Order: sequence, then C-alpha cells, then structure tokens
Amino acid sequence: MRYYNIAILGATGAVGQTMLRVLEERNFPVNEIRLLASPKSAGKELEYMGIKYKVEAVSPEAFEGIDIALFSAGGSRSKEWAPIAVEKGAVVIDNSSAFRMDDDVPLVVPEVNPEDVKWHKGVIANPNCSTIQMVVAVNPIHKAKGVKKIFVSTYQAVSGAGATAIKDLEEETKAYFEGKYYYPEALPAHIAFNVIPHIDVFLDNDYTKEEMKMVNETKKIMHAPDIKVSPTCVRVPVFYGHSETVVVETEESVTPDEIREILRSAPGVIVEDEPSKNIYPMPVDVAGKDEVFVGRIRKDLLFDNGISMWVVADNLRKGAATNAVQIAELLIEYDLI
Repeated sequence: MRYYNIAILGATGAVGQTMLRVLEERNFPVNEIRLLASPKSAGKELEYMGIKYKVEAVSPEAFEGIDIALFSAGGSRSKEWAPIAVEKGAVVIDNSSAFRMDDDVPLVVPEVNPEDVKWHKGVIANPNCSTIQMVVAVNPIHKAKGVKKIFVSTYQAVSGAGATAIKDLEEETKAYFEGKYYYPEALPAHIAFNVIPHIDVFLDNDYTKEEMKMVNETKKIMHAPDIKVSPTCVRVPVFYGHSETVVVETEESVTPDEIREILRSAPGVIVEDEPSKNIYPMPVDVAGKDEVFVGRIRKDLLFDNGISMWVVADNLRKGAATNAVQIAELLIEYDLI
C-alpha cells in the first residue's frame, strides 16, 4: 500500500485543525504530514496520531515532495500559493472560493460528482459549506425526479466565519448577562440572541456573495445549468452546524414517502424524520458527524410537485474538512497521484 506526503496550509485555523482530525479518524495513508501557516503562527504545535508537530511558515520549499496539499487559508493565499504547490508536484484541494467557478478547476462533492476529479489540472476546489450539504440532499432527488427549482434559507453557525466569530458569540453572550457591551469583531452585527441576514458582502443584485455561491456552485456541481436557485443566507447564534430549509420543485410528481426512500439510499445522507416523536436533525446533535441529515420531509403547499425538507450538517466537517479529505481519497481511488 502506498502512503502519501500531505501538507495542510492554514493548519492552525478551525478547518485546518479539523482536517488533521479527519485524516486521523479516516486512517488516511499518510507518510509525512507537514503543517503550514502564516509566519505569525509558525512554531505552534498541533497533534496528529499522538505526535506533536511544529507548524512551519509557508514557503515554496515547504511543498517539496508533497503529494496532496489541503488548503484552508483564504482566497488570497490560495491564489498565491496554489500555483507554487502545483509546480512543486502537489495536487491542491482548496477550501476557499478562489477557484470554484474557474472552468478549468473541478468543483467536487464526492457523493454528487466524483468523476470530475479526473479532469483536474493540479487544483480541485472544495465547495462552499452551505452548498455542499444542500446538493448532497438535493442531487439524489434530481437524479430520480428532476429538480427545476430550489428555494433555500440557511441558518449558519458562527464557526463558518472563523474563530473570531466564535469568540464574538461567546463574549457577547457573557456581556449580555453581565450588563456590558461587547463590540463584534468578525460579524456585521451582534449575534448573541440575534440572527443576521447577511453573510459575506452584498452584490449589485442585492444578494450576498454567499447566496450567489449557492446559486452558481449548485449548477456546476450538479451539472444542471437550468436549475433555478433562490437563496437567503442567515447567520444564527449556533457554534457548529449549518441548518437549511430546502424546498424543491420537481419535474415529476413525487410524494414525501418517495423522497424518504430516495434519501435513505443516497450516499452520505441520514434521514431522521419522525416529527410525531420530535425526531428531526438539529445542529447540536450532528456536530462532529460527517453525514448530511434530513428531516421534516413534507408536501410543499406552494408547488404541485414540491417537497419541503430540513437539512443539517457539521459545517467544519462535511461542509469543509471531511469533503476535502474525501476528495483526496478519490485521487487515490482513481489512481490520479
């Protein structure tokens, strides 16, 4: 069995540390692990397989001999370092938005479009967290019944905005009960005991960049340019786990029971749908898990061929780190490295 040299750029961040845990949990065939970050994070120690590793400052030399480089350090660093890593011989799996809509870069969710990794040219993009969990749930329905339209509202955890946003929620909550005021650092408004209908920047069409990611990435991942997507993305005071209300309009008539059967047999999906017993997925329960959980499946009251459902996943795992490691596993499965 072959073992591979792996680098993680952005290793000290929330997603980078989760990547490290997922590699360990999935027994990825690692020969050497190299942890990379900005110079200010160099020297920190992270543990992998019971051994402590020092984080190195990213440099061209750091990618020498690397087979797979997992990037989670932001779009600007991805644009700077991905070409260098590829030139050194690595395949880059990038978690930022830098390359997602590049026609020459596959945008991959392994449960949906695994074959797309085969045409990579050195870089494979990891989709947006909210897009990943939605397409894992919607694509099996599309394959069976044909999806025409998707209406989606997201309820996104603060961890999706990074460690500083987690701190915002923690400190604001403390300040609220102490009668003090805390100025948020990462989010555009207070998040404790609040919801913010604003993730990323607003664009000329009054949708946010996060919302348009869901529109454009869905079409690319599912190879379905004609699907119409209407999203609203909202930040909520939850630490881990994104939730979504998803309404799909299908070409063919479909019943909730048919959807349950379709999703029960779909890869990476767990159906938890017994509302009479208060059984439905919630972020507090799915945190730390790798699957996409679906419940509240019911006939939609607006569309004749419409289904409403509730979709929840851990945004740091399936929404980021786990999906990236699964892509790396596909590279091995298809003998592409």
